Amino acid sequence: MTRSVQAVAYRRPSVLESAADGRRLGLETSRGATPSGVRDHPQFFAGFLTSPQVASAALLAVADVAAARYYQRQLRASLDPVVTGNGDRLRFESFSGCGGVYARLDVLEAGLDGGEVGHGTTNVDVNNPLREALSRTGPADPLHMRVGPDELAVTTVDGPVVEKRVPLPDRWLRGFAEAQVIAAGFDLRAELPAAEAVRFLRALPRGGARGASGGAQWVVPVRGGLRPTTRAVPGAVCLPGPERLAALQRVLRHATALRVYGPAVTGGAPATAAAWEAVLPGMRLTLTLSPDASRGFSGEGGVLDPLTAGEAAEDAELVSVLLAWEPRVDAADLAAASGLSAERVRAALVRLGTSGRVGYDVAEAAYFHRELPYDAERVERHNPRLRSARALVAAGAVALDGAVATVTAEDGHVHRVRDASGALSCSCPWWARYRGGRGPCKHALAVRMVRRGSAVEQAGVRVDGGVR
Repeated sequence: MTRSVQAVAYRRPSVLESAADGRRLGLETSRGATPSGVRDHPQFFAGFLTSPQVASAALLAVADVAAARYYQRQLRASLDPVVTGNGDRLRFESFSGCGGVYARLDVLEAGLDGGEVGHGTTNVDVNNPLREALSRTGPADPLHMRVGPDELAVTTVDGPVVEKRVPLPDRWLRGFAEAQVIAAGFDLRAELPAAEAVRFLRALPRGGARGASGGAQWVVPVRGGLRPTTRAVPGAVCLPGPERLAALQRVLRHATALRVYGPAVTGGAPATAAAWEAVLPGMRLTLTLSPDASRGFSGEGGVLDPLTAGEAAEDAELVSVLLAWEPRVDAADLAAASGLSAERVRAALVRLGTSGRVGYDVAEAAYFHRELPYDAERVERHNPRLRSARALVAAGAVALDGAVATVTAEDGHVHRVRDASGALSCSCPWWARYRGGRGPCKHALAVRMVRRGSAVEQAGVRVDGGVR
């Protein structure tokens, strides 16, 4: 498994201290992206939290996911959460070490008091002493939060005093991107009031990964709650590995509602990802679960088809200029500003997602701008299916014949790819196993590339020939 090392350095450890006017939470930042370029230890906020105890618990929940592996638990993994300032809110994101759970805390404008929110993205230090201190935060304790070093720290500390080096597997990077693309296909399926949310979540199993290994579990919205079911029915939401919602237990008593998001399903549908959002005073905590505890987001294939579009790279660069660290990126506005079609804008946003430059907020059904502080440019290059598809195209292994194409694999086997109204299927064993549930196979991808290339060539002939 290919991996790199993520090096993060902080001026000092994050700390929660007592002061004359209450408690002061100093969250130290690493090197990160800002509107003025990459900076060491940027500051995004200095002010009070309107719900200190709730915010402390929610921050701990995000840190829980960052330090967790819900599958193969014996392997330890921990990567500091990512913080983004979007001008009107702070977003704290993390991804589990097993690649199957994505967590995000959105501290909204109503949750912040007395300070302007900056723009940018970086890692934030969450260490064990800080976790212990946050867990003791009381409801009546005024809490001043600083995200980034204050001027005193900048002028009196020379160089980093805290440095961490964390392995980053390529599947982890791909998974972070896939989670955003998959969530873009979600809609709100259910909303539970506080009392019912507490009852439902407290009844979930809290054991090991065995609860997720016995097959997909589902819930169906009913009056005032959710009813478990053993199979997918219209309107149902998949609950894969319910013990992976354990991080929500930290904020359960503060939640005013629980919202559940997922894709539309039909009877007998395979397991799907889903997002579970705890609505909190002035903030939202969302956990997005992969379709199975043993199945990370990295292999879901949601990013593959948009990455095959020949113009996607250039479109992504154009769209990236227009993002401007907005907390809500409207695809229609981007289409109007860029002159691109809505389809090309969506493909560009997917491509930007593979490099960590946009995320997706299911509560607002919109992308948001952020720049993950790691080198993710190799995500496309190191995607096995995409790399294999490009090799098949380069080898001339694809032959088009109307709605049916043939692809000669590396081992000499010939696979048939059929096009049914734009949906490709393949005769290969991989397709037979997943039936498109994890994106296109390499043969279907190769056919898509060749067809797009042929369409571009034909368009060029029409232009050069004067027909247009």
